Amino acid sequence: MIGKRMSEALNNQINAEVWSAFLYLSMSLAATEMCWRGAAHWFRKQHEEEMRHAFKIIDYMEDQSVHVAMRPIAEFPTHWDSLLAMFEEALAQEEKVTGMIHALCDLASTEHDHATAVFLHWFVTEQVEEEDSVKAIIERMRLVRDDYTALFFQDVELGERV
Repeated sequence: MIGKRMSEALNNQINAEVWSAFLYLSMSLAATEMCWRGAAHWFRKQHEEEMRHAFKIIDYMEDQSVHVAMRPIAEFPTHWDSLLAMFEEALAQEEKVTGMIHALCDLASTEHDHATAVFLHWFVTEQVEEEDSVKAIIERMRLVRDDYTALFFQDVELGERV
């Protein structure tokens, strides 16, 4: 059974996932304005993924008959100086979310909430993939620096995300 502390923490995580989704949507719009259409597509797909994460938690809480509390999300950025800056911020956000997931796992263990502990394992694995994906993009962008031809090809690759 999910206790009050875990319920509160899961509601906070839903809020964080929705905030992340809006951050990625904002990045998608900014990338479009900067003519990085592939990156805009990548960020939009990431927006969709973050919303799926939020709904995964919502569905779990509803299955456990726990109240889901929708809360306002904090303001998010809408402008970046470069595509690299967007991906660096995306990595920082993913690292923050990873820390939150780890804290949820710790709380589930402390509260002997075995069902939630098992449920959260998927998120732990997902965050490893999320961070790795963004790190790889950043590494390639730093490698080519201001070589716009190389960045163009990277943008095309980002646009191929399914």
